[in-house]
Amino acid sequence: MSYAGLAPPGGGATASTPSVWKKGFKLVLLGDASVGKSSILLRFLQNKFSEGLETTVGAAFSTKTIECRGRQIKFEIWDTAGQERFRSLAPMYYRGASAAIVVYDQTNPLTFERAQEWVRQVNSTSTNPNIVIALAANKADLPAEKRQVPLERAEIFAEQEGLLLLETSAMTGKNVAALFDRIACSLGTFPCM
Repeated sequence: MSYAGLAPPGGGATASTPSVWKKGFKLVLLGDASVGKSSILLRFLQNKFSEGLETTVGAAFSTKTIECRGRQIKFEIWDTAGQERFRSLAPMYYRGASAAIVVYDQTNPLTFERAQEWVRQVNSTSTNPNIVIALAANKADLPAEKRQVPLERAEIFAEQEGLLLLETSAMTGKNVAALFDRIACSLGTFPCM
């Protein structure tokens, strides 16, 4: 269902009161341990970076509301643990999700291979046939000679799977806000321009 052009519950806006529309969307962060999922989330929530961020155990929940084209989009975010022992729990977190961000570390090819597995798992087991999946090529702040996964490889995969793709850096903040903005725009609530 598209909410584009619909008035908020209780009627439309008047000349003195702007239209306020808010909808919550479940979003899950997936990927291997130490790829930067929690760091991306910390940057998005508080515009901070912490070198000594503790490893997520199980999952952590947070929310943030952003404005996009005059509409309020509330993200209900699950940051999942990347360790193998927690992998079997992931479907519980992305069940019913509107969006998923799959993160990989550009300096570690194994994390890109596993990111592809995450994407395929979400596509094959998600209860939402319209789930928006974004691939975050993280650690873009590191020098080119340290990056072992060419962005072109990720672009090919993203195109094949119909994913959003952004090169991100939780450390510098590069494209972190844009990642969430692009997801909000792609949720089908209103057209992007």
